[in-house]
Amino acid sequence: MKTAVFIARILLGIIFVVFGLNGFLQFLPQPEMPQAAIAFFGGLAASGFMLPTLFATQLVGGALLLLGMVPLGVVILAPVIVHIVEFHVFLAPAGLPLAVLVATLAMFLAWTHRPAYRPLFAASLAPSALISTPEQSAPARPRA
Repeated sequence: MKTAVFIARILLGIIFVVFGLNGFLQFLPQPEMPQAAIAFFGGLAASGFMLPTLFATQLVGGALLLLGMVPLGVVILAPVIVHIVEFHVFLAPAGLPLAVLVATLAMFLAWTHRPAYRPLFAASLAPSALISTPEQSAPARPRA
């Protein structure tokens, strides 16, 4: 299982680092896209901020996966992955196999790291449980 998690983490990290960098550096050729997909990307580009934010998020999330910070990387990439799948389901079906692979790898990593996400789904958590005081974090000193 450790090997599968490692392979999934590295593969997903590389995919997002490469595509995030490609968004900035344009080193991969753009595939042919249907007119609706071109219009969608045109709208994102026209905003002036959405595509750079998307590419930076992909780059940071992928780098976190490569560095072994899987729970944080998956949380950052989850909304991007949802939109990638939706984009390919509704606008550009030719890219759906890669989108499904990316979503599957992310779900596998989220599942294998599920204990890290438990606090996110707690019904309530006392604020004091989130803040450590100096007394809680400092080791007890012997009295002289």
